[in-house]
Amino acid sequence: MYILAFLVSFLIVYALIPPLRKLAFQLDFVDKPQENVERKLHRKPIPLTASYALFIGFFSVYLLFTREFTWETGALFGGGVLLLTIGTIDDWFKTKGKDFPALPKFLVQVSAAILVFASGITFNGFVNPLSGEYVTLPFILQFLLTILWIFGVTTVINFSDGMDGLAGGLVAISAVTLFIVAVAKGQPNSAMMAIVLVGITVAYLRFNKPPAKIFMGDAGASFLGFLLAVIALDGAFKQATVLSLFIPILALGVPIFDNLFVVVKRFVQGKSIYQADASQIHYRLLRAGLKPKQVLAFLFLASACLCLSSIILLLIQI
Repeated sequence: MYILAFLVSFLIVYALIPPLRKLAFQLDFVDKPQENVERKLHRKPIPLTASYALFIGFFSVYLLFTREFTWETGALFGGGVLLLTIGTIDDWFKTKGKDFPALPKFLVQVSAAILVFASGITFNGFVNPLSGEYVTLPFILQFLLTILWIFGVTTVINFSDGMDGLAGGLVAISAVTLFIVAVAKGQPNSAMMAIVLVGITVAYLRFNKPPAKIFMGDAGASFLGFLLAVIALDGAFKQATVLSLFIPILALGVPIFDNLFVVVKRFVQGKSIYQADASQIHYRLLRAGLKPKQVLAFLFLASACLCLSSIILLLIQI
């Protein structure tokens, strides 16, 4: 069933991207190259419409295979729509060479996270390794940690989308890890979400690998980050011990640790955390002399190593 879900989600996204790519050129919804802007690595207009294929591919397959029409599913869908909408507006501004204000993006991302929390997908607590008892956190801590996790992962995946194939590859590697964790812990719903996420990202990478033929833009990157955050909450964080709390953090290690550095640096410099620059690790590696494919190979290897570490933690718990 998981293999079939992967294949169907892959085929849907693979089939949708070419017509969406053509539509983007017709609407002039493309990311245009800019001279003397380091983070703009492409040299020709690239469509920004892959996010819609990812959205349709994920929800059509997830609902088809789970038949789950619950509050949790509604919150996941509603949050996805919110992020897709604000991301599309942000992407549209970028096609005009303008910057969209940070505050509306922040408010919408937090609203999407609140929707998920209200549906019951939360970080409730952890198992005390000494007593074996489950420690339930106070409501306010549950709320703050859930919102912070969803907002944080959504943001770091968005920040990582600055190079052909990078964000999609990191998401795919993390999703495979969360799938393994969910299967090992007997969590079929989280496993289904994870394997469908793998399917849509692998299909997207067929068009986004260097040189990219299409981008997912802020809309797609935020959506994928949101999905990863929810999958971790619904799976890896459930009934977690203190040690296994690090499983999802390591599974998303490369974007989390890199962008923590970026956010702290921007904060120290008095900049908005949303202000685009070339401080992420992939830009630093390119400046160090590595070629784009070498940068991808290095970061994917680092991500795979961190993901293997998270699986080792899982085995320790077993």
